[in-house]
Amino acid sequence: MSQISPCNNEGEGRKRDAHALLESRRRVYVLRGRRALLARLLATGRATADDVRDAVDLPRNVNPVCLGAVPTLLARAGIIESEGFTKSRRPDAHARPVQVWRLVNRAAALAWLVDNPDRPDPTPEEGAGPVAGQPGPRSPDVAASAIA
Repeated sequence: MSQISPCNNEGEGRKRDAHALLESRRRVYVLRGRRALLARLLATGRATADDVRDAVDLPRNVNPVCLGAVPTLLARAGIIESEGFTKSRRPDAHARPVQVWRLVNRAAALAWLVDNPDRPDPTPEEGAGPVAGQPGPRSPDVAASAIA
């Protein structure tokens, strides 16, 4: 049986804290990322962060790192699960490993999309302002076709 070392345990805690902060400050974009991830999974059964980046349009002042918070809630809910890693296909990611996600509960994914509709773009007070960013890719609401 493997054990998590204190170093890894601390790292996991920091990751959880960072994702919670990102989700609270970039709620609309994380929501759109989750909707995009589920739409891709419903269409193909598998998806990566590259698929989310391709689908979600981020303002220039929003750092795409906020999309790192996308899969956690869905995985904890048992809707998706990790299937391992592959190399990113995005040139700016320099072929780094990205997680491959697999859909495990189609009915729950569809219900999640119904219960979590897209929201309007945030105002500056809601977290649309700068937080050290770079440009992100494009996307309308791709999940609409998955539930139509």
